Amino acid sequence: MYDNNIIANKSKKFAVRVVKLGKYLREEQKEYVLSKQIVRSGTSIGANVREALQAQTRKEFASKMNIALKEASETEYWLEILFESEMLTNEQFQSMKTDCSELNKILISIVKNTKL
Repeated sequence: MYDNNIIANKSKKFAVRVVKLGKYLREEQKEYVLSKQIVRSGTSIGANVREALQAQTRKEFASKMNIALKEASETEYWLEILFESEMLTNEQFQSMKTDCSELNKILISIVKNTKL
């Protein structure tokens, strides 16, 4: 069911990248607070997408996708903070930000097209 769903696939792959980023931040940068924040919000995107795909109503679907969008926006914020705090290189930041921005764009489109 999820294999052919673009947003489900991309959000799951992004979650795996965020978990690895969290590990890097803890082990290499000795950064524990922000690593926890970004892992929480970054993995929540895919979790809410997965819940939305199991929604029983259009309203429930729209609500879960909207939450996923908010989590993606929050994750972008944490990425910016990590970069501006020099915890991420420009290359690391740009790579993660590109993926997160793509998720944001897809989720914005889904949310707009699911208006009740």
